[in-house]
Amino acid sequence: MKQDGVKTMNEKQGGTQSAIEMARRILSEYDGKPIRIMEVCGTHTHEIFRQGIRSLLPENVQLISGPGCPVCVTPVSFIDEAVMLALEKDCTICTFGDLVRVPGSSSSLQLARGKGAKVKVVYSPLDAEDYAREHPEEQVVFLSVGFETTTPSCCVAVQKAEEDGLSNFSLLTANKTMPAAYNAMMDSTDAYLYPGHVCAVMGTKDCRDMLEKGMSGVVAGFTPPELLTALAVIVKKSQEGKPFFVNCYPRVVRDEGSPDARAIVDKYMESCDSRWRGIGMLPDSGMKLKPEYGAFDARVKYDLPAIEGKENKACRCGEVLQGKCTPEQCPVYGKGCTPEHPVGACMVSSEGACSAFYLYNRK
Repeated sequence: MKQDGVKTMNEKQGGTQSAIEMARRILSEYDGKPIRIMEVCGTHTHEIFRQGIRSLLPENVQLISGPGCPVCVTPVSFIDEAVMLALEKDCTICTFGDLVRVPGSSSSLQLARGKGAKVKVVYSPLDAEDYAREHPEEQVVFLSVGFETTTPSCCVAVQKAEEDGLSNFSLLTANKTMPAAYNAMMDSTDAYLYPGHVCAVMGTKDCRDMLEKGMSGVVAGFTPPELLTALAVIVKKSQEGKPFFVNCYPRVVRDEGSPDARAIVDKYMESCDSRWRGIGMLPDSGMKLKPEYGAFDARVKYDLPAIEGKENKACRCGEVLQGKCTPEQCPVYGKGCTPEHPVGACMVSSEGACSAFYLYNRK
């Protein structure tokens, strides 16, 4: 599939090696005005570091790590809610591993586990539903975080719990959608490196909507040739002096996305205002279960009070997520804050910017 009349470099050169060579040449030879490119996706941040792509970029091409890590943008109050469910409501918490060590206002799930809380690491929402079905004596809560990519699987878990007649399974939701973040970050960047997996679900409509607002960007895959191609396309198209959008991941992303994935989300969830760590409250940027599925909504089921989380003032995770500073400019980075002893979520998560800088960019 070709987008906006622009062929991918693989098509032009007839092979992966030719595409890499052409992309490297475009990047290395660029001497125009500075370009700020935001990697919206945390996986992009880590892959660009891991593959050494940053070292290929000229000084006038700046990469900014944005708010594309779901664990990183999950607010402190969500961790506080999870700890309350574990310690005060006697719930079994099922979660992805990264969330266990993310600090809340005064505790983490890891510390709660040391106080007797039952915290189980799972690999998917369906694993949590399976656990609830196999342990009917326990009240099981799955910590539902993520963007459009993971939200459908959370809805599938609720559907399965309905079919299995479970009354001991619920979600604590912190699911988010990207368009509001795209809008919030426009002043921090000249072009977006759009997340390929999100676009595989949602299609290209959101990206084209941003184009109408004057925001440039490309959809990128995750292999070195795909990332180099996407960055080179941004550099090349930027020289034309007008906003652009190109789908550089056509083997996976279609304009229509995945109608089936969107349909199951539409059935079980609705949009809501949502707080993003470092950014604040963004209208209609979150997803929550519809009222008719309140039996599977942990906040409703356990009548959780509103919690105002308190972030560690020494940590600059919020500014990192907005592209206002790099991890190395945070006073606790690499000192009080390391992967072994994280102060902020960006150091904990396997997709976090601080984690990427610590793993790949230390001298």
